[in-house]
Amino acid sequence: MNFTVAFTLLGSLALLMFGMKTLSEGLQKMAGPQLRNMLQKMTANRFMGAFTGMLVTASIQSSTATTLMTVSFVNAGLLTLAQAISIILGAHVGTTVTAWIMNLGFAFDISLFAYIAAFVGIIMIYTKKQKNLGEFLFGMAFLFLGLVTLRKTGMAMELDKNPDVINFFKSFDPSSLWTTITFLLIGTVLTLCVQSSAAIMAITMTLCSTGVLPIELGIILVLGENIGTTITSNIAALGANVSARRTAFSHMMINVVGVIWVLCILHPFFTMVCNIVGCDTSLINTDMEYAKANGSIVLAAFHSAFNVANTLIMIWFVPWIEKIVCLIIKPKPEAEDEESRLRFISGGLMQTPELSILNAKKEIGVFADRCQRMYGFVQQLLHTTKGDEFNHLFSRIEKYESITDKMEVQIANYLNQVSEGRLSLESKTEIQHMLRMVSELESIGDACYNLARTLSRKRQYSQTDFTEKQYEHITNMMSLDDDALEQMTIVVKYGEQRYVDLNKSYNLEHEINNYRNQLKNQNIVDIDNHLYDYQMGVYYMDIIAECEKLGDYIINVIEATGIREKKQTGF
Repeated sequence: MNFTVAFTLLGSLALLMFGMKTLSEGLQKMAGPQLRNMLQKMTANRFMGAFTGMLVTASIQSSTATTLMTVSFVNAGLLTLAQAISIILGAHVGTTVTAWIMNLGFAFDISLFAYIAAFVGIIMIYTKKQKNLGEFLFGMAFLFLGLVTLRKTGMAMELDKNPDVINFFKSFDPSSLWTTITFLLIGTVLTLCVQSSAAIMAITMTLCSTGVLPIELGIILVLGENIGTTITSNIAALGANVSARRTAFSHMMINVVGVIWVLCILHPFFTMVCNIVGCDTSLINTDMEYAKANGSIVLAAFHSAFNVANTLIMIWFVPWIEKIVCLIIKPKPEAEDEESRLRFISGGLMQTPELSILNAKKEIGVFADRCQRMYGFVQQLLHTTKGDEFNHLFSRIEKYESITDKMEVQIANYLNQVSEGRLSLESKTEIQHMLRMVSELESIGDACYNLARTLSRKRQYSQTDFTEKQYEHITNMMSLDDDALEQMTIVVKYGEQRYVDLNKSYNLEHEINNYRNQLKNQNIVDIDNHLYDYQMGVYYMDIIAECEKLGDYIINVIEATGIREKKQTGF
C-alpha cells in the first residue's frame, strides 16, 4: 500500500510538471514571436517593463521561461540590464496566477474539465489545424489531473490521523530562527532539485490542506521556493556574457532581499493576508479542520501578496539594483583568443528552444561582421609591400579562415540541437534559413582566403608585379565587394527590425558580374598587346574571378535570410 501511495504521489507530480511544461510550450509556440516583440518593445520605462513581464508570465504560466527569455535578450544585446530587471519584477507578479490555478484544483473537483480539455486537445493535435492550441489544452488537462490526483492521494493518506507525522511537524517552533532557516533551505533545495517551483508549491498546498503542516511553516517553504526558482536562470547564464549573468544575479538578489524583509514582518504580514481573504488567524494556526479548509487559499494569497508587495517596493530601486550587481559581477578580462569565441551561444541557454533562435541570429550577425573584417585584411594585403607586414596579415587571414570554419560548425550544431526541441513551423523555417546562411558565410571566408593565397603565390613565384591599371581594376572590384559585404551585414543584423533596400544588394551583384566580364575580355586584349605576361594575367583573373564568386556568396546569404519572402507574404 505504501508503494502504491508513493508512486501515485510521484506520478501525480510528474503529470503536474509535464502539464505545466506542455502548457507553457504550447503558448510559446502560439505566440512566440509576439511575446518576443512585446518584451523588446514594451519596456520604455521600468513600470511598462514590469507590466510587460507580468503579462507575458501570466500568459505562458512560467516565470522561468520569461526569465530565460529576458536573459537571452540581454545576452543578445536587445535589452539593457535596467529593462531586464523591471521585466523580472513583473514576472514575479505574473507567476502568482499559477498558485491560484492550483488553489482552484484543491478547492474543487476539476477532473471533468481536465478530461474535456484532454479530449478536445488530442483532436486538435491529430488534425494539426490547431496543433499548438491542442498542446496547450492537453497540458492544462495534465496539470489539472495532476492536481486532482495529488489532492485525492494526500487526503487518502489521512496524515492528520498519523501521530508520528503530526508530532514531527509540531516539533518545529514556527517562531524559532532555526526552524525558519531549515524550512527556507528545504524549500530552496527542493525547488532546485525538481527545477519547478510549481511542483513544490503543489506539495506544500497538499500538506497544508491535510492539516498536518502548519500554515506558517508552509509559508516559509513558499519563500524558500521563491529563492530556489532563481537558481535556474543563474545556471542558464553561466556560459553567457556579463550582462546576462548580471540579469540572472539581479533576479536572485530581488527575491533574497524580498524574503529577508518579509521575514522581519512575517507575523503582521501574515495577519494582513488572512484578513484580506477572510480567515481567522487564531483558528488557522490551532484548528486542524479549519486549516484543512482554508490552507491552500491562504498560501495562494500570501504568495500573491508577497510578490506584489516586493515588486512595488523593488521597482523604485531598479537603478540601485543595477549598480550593485555591476559592482559584484565584473567583466572577465579578455583572453587572447577572444575573437575566435562565440559571443551569444552557450549550452546554458538551451532550455527554451524557441528563444535560443534569437541567440543564433545574433551569433550569425557576429559571423557576418568577422567575414567583413577578414575581407578588410585582404584589401590591405593587396597593397602591402613589406615582407613582415605581408606575412603578418596573411597569418591573420589564415586565422580568420579557421575561425569561420569553426563558427559554421558550432552554429550549425547549435541550430540542430535547437531543432530537436518542440518548435513552431515558423521557427523551424527560420532554422533552415540560418543553416543556409552559416554555410554561405563560411564560403565567403573561403573566398577571402583564396584571394590571400593568390596574392601570396604571386608574391612568392612572380618576378614582376601587377600594372597600375590592374591594381586599379582589382581595387575597384574589391570596393564593390566591400560595399556588397557591408549591405549584407546590415541585412543579416537588422533586416527584420527595419526596412532594408534589397535592390541595392542585387544591383551591386549585377555590377560585379558585368565588371568581371568586362575585365575578362580586356585581359585577353592586354595579354595580346604584351602589357603583361600570361602568368600575371592568370593571377589577375584568379583574383577577379574569386571576387565575383564572393559576390555570389553574398547574394546567397541575403536570399537565405528569407526577408524578401517575409515581406511578400506579409509575415
